[in-house]
Order: sequence, then C-alpha cells, then structure tokens
Amino acid sequence: MGNLSDDVVIISQSEKEGDPSVITINCPDKTGLGCDLCRILLFFGLNIVRGDVSTDGKWCYLVFWVIGKPNTRWNLLKMRLVEASPSFSWAFGISRCYLSDSESQPPKLPDLFLLKLACSDRTGLLYDVTEVLYKLEINIEKVKISTTPDGKVMDLFFVTDTRELLGTVKRRDEVYEYLRDAIGDSMISYDIELVGPEITARSQASSSVAETLFSSDVSGEHPSGLQTSSNVSITVDNLLSSAHTLIHITCQDHKGLLYDIMRTFKDFNIQISYGRFTIKRGRNCEIDLFIVQSDGRKILDSSKLNALITRLRAELQQPLRVVMMNRGPDTELLVTNPVELSGKGRPQVFHDIALALKKINTCIFSAEIGRHVTGDREWEVYKVLINEEDSLPIPRSKIEEEVWNTLMGWE
Repeated sequence: MGNLSDDVVIISQSEKEGDPSVITINCPDKTGLGCDLCRILLFFGLNIVRGDVSTDGKWCYLVFWVIGKPNTRWNLLKMRLVEASPSFSWAFGISRCYLSDSESQPPKLPDLFLLKLACSDRTGLLYDVTEVLYKLEINIEKVKISTTPDGKVMDLFFVTDTRELLGTVKRRDEVYEYLRDAIGDSMISYDIELVGPEITARSQASSSVAETLFSSDVSGEHPSGLQTSSNVSITVDNLLSSAHTLIHITCQDHKGLLYDIMRTFKDFNIQISYGRFTIKRGRNCEIDLFIVQSDGRKILDSSKLNALITRLRAELQQPLRVVMMNRGPDTELLVTNPVELSGKGRPQVFHDIALALKKINTCIFSAEIGRHVTGDREWEVYKVLINEEDSLPIPRSKIEEEVWNTLMGWE
C-alpha cells in the first residue's frame, strides 16, 4: 500500500526542458483551497500555463500544467502541496463537522526569529541573502536594512521557518553554512534569536507614502501607475447554468495570475465548482469559472457581483504597485501588494525586488517592510532607498520598469 501523498498529489515531470510538467491534486475540498495551492506554486517560481479545476463541493480534482526551472525542488513541492490539502483528516474518517475544539481553532502562528547579519556592502548582496532564505524555505516577515558610512551593512530579518526547525542548532548551522557560501568573506557576523510576535507589530506607512501609493481609486476603476494591461475583459453570465454564475476573463498573463484570481475569490468567500485556464498566443489568457456563494447558490445580487468584478479587474490590471519617489536628495522605491484576509502576503516579492535591482547593478542603501491599512484592505509596503552614489547612472523610470517586469515574470 502506497503513501497517502502518492494519491493526493501526482507530479509528472516533463522530459524536455521548456515543456510543461503536470501536477494533479485529488483531495477533499474547502473554500480557498485553490488560493492556497496557487500560492505554493507561486512560491516555488512555477509558471502555470494551463489549469483545470472541478469540485462537487466535497471533493475536488485539480490539474495544473506548469513550466518549472532546472532547480525546481519537485519532491519538496509535492510535500508542501500535500500539507495544504485537507486530506489526512478525511483519510482517517474525521469529518470537519465533528472536529474537536482544538482542531477547529485557527492554526498556531509559527515562531518568529530575528536573523542579524553584518556584512561588507556590495552590489547584489541583498539578493544573495534572500535567495538563500528562499531556498531554505525561510519566510521574511519584516526586514530592516541599513548601510553605515564605512560601507558596512546591518541586515535585520524577522523570519519564520516553513520547516519549523529554526529553534534547533542543526538548522541554524545549516542557515549559516548556506549564507557563508553565498556571501563569502563579506560576512562579518551572524546570529539568530527567538523573538516575540509583538516585534513585528504592523506599522503604518507614512502619510507621504500612503498618498503616493493609494491616492488613486483603490477600487480599480481608475488605476494609476504601471499596469499589466488596460485590456482586461470580465463578463458575467447567469443564464447559461441554472446552478452557477459564469465568470469569463480575458487578460494578459503575469506571474501569479491564478493566485490573484483565487485570492480574490477566497476573500469574497466564493467557491469555484469548475474552472479552466489557458494561455493563448503570446501572453493572452482566457479563464472560465463557474462559481457559487458559500451557501452553494449562484450570485444574483447585482451589488455583490459588481463588487467582485471591480476587485477582480483591479487585481488583474495592477496586482502590485511600483512607484519611484524623491526622499530628500535620495530616491526611494516603493512596492506594495494586497494582503489576504488570512493575513498572508504575496510570496517572494522582496526576493524579486532584490533580483531586479541586482540585474541593473543598482545598490540598496536601506530597506524595510511594513503594512498599511486603507479602507477595509491591508497592504504590504516595501520601501527601498537607492544608493545612487554607488550605482550606475540609471534613469528612475528604468529602475521602476525593471522591478515591475521582474515582479510580473516578464524577464
């Protein structure tokens, strides 16, 4: 008899580089499952080129055709997908209706650690550090980076460990060895300590930052700044199916597209009964989704439909915001993305920012992550102060464009 995970998640890797691998997931259903799975695929850097989703409300069947990378960790990916599916409780005959009080409580927050790293400054240093943390499945919750006048960098990373092993000496030694290999002789000191969750209390963006990022209509009717495309089409059909509302979307593909759609449905407590996603010629996508409310009925309330469509259009046109602004004599890069109602932010944003700046040899003087609440929504805000003295003379519009393209996966 095989392991349960062998039946829950099946990954058929492509034989030829560049061809899609096929991921099949067969497990019990729950509201928001598609969002959770797409978030994992986004974390692993996979590009979804096709997808099929079907469910009867109790059991679901999902197939994703994905383009991986030579270093894609397929076994680890399978483990994370299995962990995200509600399979084990069902496999052992535990109905969600009869969960004990402890099982029905929200999951325990992971332990929070402070990683302190002192290094000699150089171009690409921040990217090398974030790449190591990404490979080790260590999530950056908050960061504070500063550069001294003598060229030293103090990095303070508030992190959680997906593997929940950072409290052990073996895991800390592993992190040190990986960082040492990546940074080399530039490393001056290294330390990890357990801290309380109050350390990362959500900070509000300053009034100037808020005005710059959120002065446009956050509903998406008139978005300002860089956009994926202005040609986003969303149509609703309540006549084709007697039991479902059909949402038809045509838009331009971008990194995390399905995650943005699934996250929106999860926040609106919408369930997808059947869905199909395909990429046509170029980056043009077509998505058909048959959806119902949490009570299993189609959406007939026009106000609910309008709110859902408005939010979807905003997420597809502008899944993140990228702005360059003056901060006295210096230049500050601001990037923001919406946070799920569950409190989770978009994965790998800080990693991609650091990668983009490394590609154009732009040095970072300081960086930090905070959160900002506007209306009924919460946003992650990344503030990066550019060290223009040590960087090549690159137009600010070029920096903005490079960061945007990297975040969108248009490299």
